[in-house]
Amino acid sequence: MAKKSSIEKNNRRKRMAKKFSGRRARLKKIAMDKKLPMEERFAATLKLAELPRNSAPNRYRNRCELTGRPRAFNRKQRLSRIALRDLGNKGLIPGLVKSSW
Repeated sequence: MAKKSSIEKNNRRKRMAKKFSGRRARLKKIAMDKKLPMEERFAATLKLAELPRNSAPNRYRNRCELTGRPRAFNRKQRLSRIALRDLGNKGLIPGLVKSSW
């Protein structure tokens, strides 16, 4: 089980990224538009830099829903490999069959 503080920090980053996504997208669109004058693009870049760092979507990490484990994450089930195996062995994940040979 991951530390509660790490899980909460990650959740806070997710909320912040969602909150600032519209503003960030608008500023990025202005900054990347080659047709606009350089001063306007530079001003948009400066405003983008003033936004909180944790509002960027690449700052949060995919974590297991059950344990909070950050590594070996399966996107489809949103679980780590360990939690996925435990639930699969108990038969709690439909369609998942434990292979044995």
